[in-house]
Amino acid sequence: MRLSLTIGLLQINPTVGAVAANAAGLAAAYERAWDRGAELVVAPELALSGYPPEDLVRRAAFLDRIDAALTDLARLTKNGPALAVGAPRRRVGDDGVCHCANAIVVMEGGAIVAERDKVHLPNYGVFDEARVFAPGPPPLPVTIAGHRVGLMICEDMWYPDVALHLKENGAEILVVPNGSPFETDKQGMRPAHARARVAATGLPLVYVNQVGGQDELVFDGASFVLNAGGDEVLRLPSWSAHEALAEFAAVDGGLSALPGEMAPLPDPWESLYRALLTGLCDYIEKNRFPDIILGLSGGIDSAIAAALAVDALGAERVTCVMMPSPYTSDESLEDAAAVAGLLGCRLETIGIGPAMEAFAAMLAPHFAGRAANEAEENIQSRARGLALMALSNKLGPMVLATGNKSEMSVGYATLYGDMCGGFAVLKDVYKTEVFALSRWRNAHRPADALGPLGPVMPERVITKPPTAELKPDQKDEDSLPPYVRLDAILARLIEGEQAPEEIVREGFPAAEVERVWRLLNGAEYKRRQSPPGVKTTRLAFGRDRRYPITNGFRD
Repeated sequence: MRLSLTIGLLQINPTVGAVAANAAGLAAAYERAWDRGAELVVAPELALSGYPPEDLVRRAAFLDRIDAALTDLARLTKNGPALAVGAPRRRVGDDGVCHCANAIVVMEGGAIVAERDKVHLPNYGVFDEARVFAPGPPPLPVTIAGHRVGLMICEDMWYPDVALHLKENGAEILVVPNGSPFETDKQGMRPAHARARVAATGLPLVYVNQVGGQDELVFDGASFVLNAGGDEVLRLPSWSAHEALAEFAAVDGGLSALPGEMAPLPDPWESLYRALLTGLCDYIEKNRFPDIILGLSGGIDSAIAAALAVDALGAERVTCVMMPSPYTSDESLEDAAAVAGLLGCRLETIGIGPAMEAFAAMLAPHFAGRAANEAEENIQSRARGLALMALSNKLGPMVLATGNKSEMSVGYATLYGDMCGGFAVLKDVYKTEVFALSRWRNAHRPADALGPLGPVMPERVITKPPTAELKPDQKDEDSLPPYVRLDAILARLIEGEQAPEEIVREGFPAAEVERVWRLLNGAEYKRRQSPPGVKTTRLAFGRDRRYPITNGFRD
């Protein structure tokens, strides 16, 4: 077979808004692909601006900088291969009004030779592209290296019309630049949509996704190539930047994808752990925080959060603080020290007893005649939050919040206490998943992790009953259903969007379902004030699931 087309795939990690740095990275990757023999080099969706740029595309100065960077990149192609780069572009409509398009810009021979705009603009979940972009017309193929290349951007692969239009107009291959965020159940969705487009058109398909974290979103890469029969013949690694060549041979008047590298797919727990690791690492590094500080209680949530911090940044950039109260057990003190020892990070101790006494004295005249309740318990949590924020302000590290999705769902968290921080790495992870992740990390270390080999927490941290230790002999299950049942109900209410009566029909106790539903609705005002965190599920709090705080509707 005669080798007919070689495409360089750039699975890269851009930073939103860092146009000059993104352009420099694209230029360097382009030259590496050129050296390896690429005839077309493809970068992900909006790779030049970073994805998603949100309202940055409303700023003329930002778009001016994009235009200048595209001009510079085009010059690189004067004697080299073609380059296709995702970028926001201004368009003047028939009404004379200037709009912005989510475009793929093709450069060849030292100039911009073609542009194609995204047709289907997602407007659900974390996506609100219809608010800032105008849709493009059905695209026509672009001739590159003597072949008719059909370019369609991300969401356009989710629908049949764009691929069919390209096929009808002579496309020989489909190339799909993407900015597709990770979700735990999404791994099989992209190849399924791609295979549907291949089956309908009989054309091979190249899918190029980005990697990295952007605020609450994480991108897992896993770019791939399908041959005209729908078989996956090339797959890039998940969770790491990577560059590769996809080669195509001329066969029977068409293009046939040749076998290439096939990176293994990570198992679900590795994917979830690396999603959290990627999101945390890029949030810290791209926002230029020097270090992380977090409260280490001796419990499982703070233990796995500390492990993620050390794996992301290295032990020397992580400080843990144990803040005991009179209710803190010796077991918790021992377990916190053991976690810090296994991770190799600093452990400071700041007792909050004096703060509790000071607040008790201050508030005594106002609390007189009333029995102690959650108010006194929450003072402890807020004293700890205050101490961590004071250390952050004085010394510079970002406070890492350690709460999980189960707690966020039902309000089992204290505003301005354990909810304070710059980032909540477990925000979209249920408690039962925290247990599973902890066991996974004790047995495995990701290849790119900076933390230790071997266990990162004692077995007792995983097996002991969870407790906030805000009063004597307190256990989480004093206030909540067992986490196995709680999480099963929450997953049905949140991700499943089921009505309470449907869940009861599945065999869950009616009173328990009603109580969880009430707690979920009542905690919306708390969640609105929580820090950002890594989105891993289909419906994460914040960007996905947005219920009104003032809400008189009840099922």
